[in-house]
Amino acid sequence: MSFERAGSVVNVHGVDIEVDIRGSGAPILILPSEEAWEADLPFIDELAKTRKVVIAYPPGFGRSARPDWVTHPDDHAYVMLDLVERLDLRDAALVGFSLGGWIAAEMATKDDSRFSKLILVDAFGVKLGGPTDVDIQDVWVQHPAKVAALKWADPEKGVRDFSSWPDAALTIVARNMESFARFCWEPYMHNPKLRHRLHRIGVPTHVIWGEKDGVVTPAYGKAYAGLISGATFETIAGAGHFPQVEQPAAFARALSAALA
Repeated sequence: MSFERAGSVVNVHGVDIEVDIRGSGAPILILPSEEAWEADLPFIDELAKTRKVVIAYPPGFGRSARPDWVTHPDDHAYVMLDLVERLDLRDAALVGFSLGGWIAAEMATKDDSRFSKLILVDAFGVKLGGPTDVDIQDVWVQHPAKVAALKWADPEKGVRDFSSWPDAALTIVARNMESFARFCWEPYMHNPKLRHRLHRIGVPTHVIWGEKDGVVTPAYGKAYAGLISGATFETIAGAGHFPQVEQPAAFARALSAALA
């Protein structure tokens, strides 16, 4: 996220939500990944040249409040839907990355009336195999080097020099990771009910996946897309879990085509 520049705070039924709004035109609502790479990537400003881009941080992430009653991405979905109404977004493209993709999928199953389309990028959220099948790699118990190799086609792309960051920015990073664990630990990285609700999504849906994602593989992504009626699926070569970071040009082309 853009740690140096705080977004605006919008109060949604008592919950303060940080939003970063850029540009004007047809709206795009972006739900960032748990690592919040997106706000500083070039595709955001490129989109803002012709569209109104709203980056919204769910409760517990960025500078958004984390009330005690929010305990799961299913709760995030309701808060984010209330935010959409509060901002009066209509015919918005909903784009979610990783955990943000999970939340976006939850939102669309509940009420997609204000969305024109849904785009999911390497999203979590569903359990596809049996109890002993590892659909989603455990990123908290494995060695950091192993996790980096799972997340990135080129682990060097995921290196951040935290030594140069101010304390306020580091606090947000730590809080993001704490919230990620708090909300996604049990059940691990999925909502058992979500796969049975995905058929409710009625807007055109496109799923984009990093070809080298080892946390949730392309096979997982394709099966995820298969649970959404009419959804299309594509992979980004040379990219892991964050194709928007590793292959920004290829990702921007894929996103632009999906939004067209």
